Amino acid sequence: MLRAFVLCVIYASLWVHAQNILWSYQTRDSVRSSPAVSNGVVYVGSVDGSVYALNAVTGAKIWSYSLGLGVISSPAVSNGVVYVGCLDGNLYALDAVKGTKLWSYQTNGTVASSPTVSNGFVYIGSDDNSTYALDAVTGIKIWSYQTGRSVISSPAVWDGVVYVGSLDGSLYALDATTGAKIWSYQTAGNSAVESSPAVSDGVVYFGSDDMSVYALGVFARGPLWSYKTGSYVRSSPAVSNGIVYIGSNDKNLYALDAVTGAKVWSYQTGKSVRSSPAVSNGIVYIGSDDKNLYALNATTGAKIWNYTTGASVYSSPVVSNGVICFGSDDGSVYALSATLKPAPPMPAPSGLSGGAIAGIVIGILLVATLLGGYFFLSVYNKEMHNENPHVFTPKTATEGDVDMQYKGKYGGI
Repeated sequence: MLRAFVLCVIYASLWVHAQNILWSYQTRDSVRSSPAVSNGVVYVGSVDGSVYALNAVTGAKIWSYSLGLGVISSPAVSNGVVYVGCLDGNLYALDAVKGTKLWSYQTNGTVASSPTVSNGFVYIGSDDNSTYALDAVTGIKIWSYQTGRSVISSPAVWDGVVYVGSLDGSLYALDATTGAKIWSYQTAGNSAVESSPAVSDGVVYFGSDDMSVYALGVFARGPLWSYKTGSYVRSSPAVSNGIVYIGSNDKNLYALDAVTGAKVWSYQTGKSVRSSPAVSNGIVYIGSDDKNLYALNATTGAKIWNYTTGASVYSSPVVSNGVICFGSDDGSVYALSATLKPAPPMPAPSGLSGGAIAGIVIGILLVATLLGGYFFLSVYNKEMHNENPHVFTPKTATEGDVDMQYKGKYGGI
């Protein structure tokens, strides 16, 4: 009887995964880059140093281009060109169909920022403390603006202004044509702004290492509001239907009222949320360091489903034509169906009614609770009567034990 019940549980779990996944493609290292989908092709970078073009329907590789060092920058596709940054310090422009290099521009630091293309310009940040504007066709530098520290944040362009964060603790508003500073806003304690801004209805939203989410008017006469989370906010916001969705290293995805900053709801995952949300058809998709991609009701925050990968999901999902694409630190690019089909009803195991199965489940839970309590008391008493009966020091995980998998400057916290 127990065997039949366990099989039912396993069946239901496998059904969720089988129905969700359309395809996956394995690279040679972590995929922290967020995919871009254009004309039936998924473009994405990998820490293995390559940019991949994959068939959006089948996942088959169309081409790959090796840049040498890791790619955690997310591609932007415009007018048949794929733009992407690389940790070798370059911004690359690749032919979207052939995968051949059109041009590259060398900055003086690693490029973890993702490019934004607008009105014939490509905007991108660099570890050399600068934000650059390049001619999208030739790669010639139009202007650069120097901040006080690295620019990992990705630029947002709205109404002729470039908004970008810096690790010097400020958000900058720059003239998109000349690069002249219009204004800057300094966060509390000069805390780093790694989050990329989002602009909606004349308001700029972004997160900061001071644990806050900010809303600034485009003329930056002080914050319209700020909301304090429990840890760093390195996720980038998505704004939809008057709600700002953003993750925090305190493990939560937050939904905040775009006008007032009041919390509408929050959903706690198992670990830090450094991925950035995508919103489509009333559903919010978000990755977590607990290895999962979550689908949540955008109005209530209730979990609809989750999909478990082999490692942290730092990559941000993108939704196109009913397909969710994202990467994982397990080295794979995943394509999931945005529509989850429910599992067909499982017939009761032979000879058992539904009530009998429920009784078995309740019995198992009661026995497990009793055995767990007995085991805890046994261990506790043993420790209390060992060679040093007056000291009981439980073993606790250190910060290093928990998070040693993240190495390197851009490994995250």
